[in-house]
Amino acid sequence: MRLEFHQLDRRWEHLRVRHPARQRQLLASLAEVGQQTPIVVVAVEGQPDRYLVIDGYKRLAALQQLGRDTVEAVVWPLREAEALMLDRSLRFSTHETALEEGWLLRSWSSATAMDRRSWRAALIGSLSWVSRRLALVDLLPEGIQQQVREGQLSAHLAMKFLVPVARVSLDDCQRMAAVFAQHHCNTRQAGQAVCRLARRLAPDPPASSRPTRVCFSKPSRPPNRRLPPPGPPPCSAIWTWRPRF
Repeated sequence: MRLEFHQLDRRWEHLRVRHPARQRQLLASLAEVGQQTPIVVVAVEGQPDRYLVIDGYKRLAALQQLGRDTVEAVVWPLREAEALMLDRSLRFSTHETALEEGWLLRSWSSATAMDRRSWRAALIGSLSWVSRRLALVDLLPEGIQQQVREGQLSAHLAMKFLVPVARVSLDDCQRMAAVFAQHHCNTRQAGQAVCRLARRLAPDPPASSRPTRVCFSKPSRPPNRRLPPPGPPPCSAIWTWRPRF
């Protein structure tokens, strides 16, 4: 069925991370061949002709950029929580990051009455797995999470470098995120920048703790020298060690 944009409820759009390059490819494909795959919606209880979008937010954004007014949709005869769990279980091609999974869990906890055991069954994770995802969302400032949603920072970069800093200092975490976003750093570039900063801030070891090179050498023997008689070697032929500074 075809639906107009004003009939759609997009309350779960913030759970998706935006990828500008993929969005441009999708925009070009829709402009060339049109919409081939319908979006997934469910009917909103108590609101006739109102539908909640479960899957297809990137297609909606691209169609809006193209100036379209309607979208092809398929309606699942399920409730909201059931449709979200089914959509999550059917996503085999795209791998979500831990941060995206944390957003999903946090949104479910505020919008539905699901307990953690239900989350475990829906996301195929242990109870500790659920707790770790929720802790990551709670640690990272909301402004940085918004940068991840808009594609200014990658979710993997935020998980690897910004979350550990947020455990220590939120101000340092925000300053680091601003630098990464300003220079459009990927995960590899961010790792190199962190290593350079760590080497710059590391104090030099004291001179007494630096290793000393020790050279063991045998004194050279003068030419045309007769061999000594058998017996204990003279003192000049004993191996000695000389420190090299």
